[in-house]
Amino acid sequence: MVRKGFKMFLYPGMEEEYEKRHNQLWPEMRDMIHEYGGHNYSIYLDRETHVLYGYLEVEDEERWAASADTAINRKWWDFMADIMETNPDNSPVCVDLSPVFHLD
Repeated sequence: MVRKGFKMFLYPGMEEEYEKRHNQLWPEMRDMIHEYGGHNYSIYLDRETHVLYGYLEVEDEERWAASADTAINRKWWDFMADIMETNPDNSPVCVDLSPVFHLD
């Protein structure tokens, strides 16, 4: 497994809506994440800065990257675009984090 850490940026005041939408994650989105090798996915919010910190384990980086081009993923990006910073294609502005320590 490849461990990935990243950050995204939530608009102020959208904390409850972000959590609500993820608590109601579409089954087809959940299935796609698993189909493309994503596991142990967590997102944390720093309420002071509105920065979201994600952690995800993937089986294969290339396979995971291909999930971005699925119809369900594009639909999810469109659904989330009104509450977080996005790129022109509605993908979330996402910054990879560099691992500095891990302990099993």
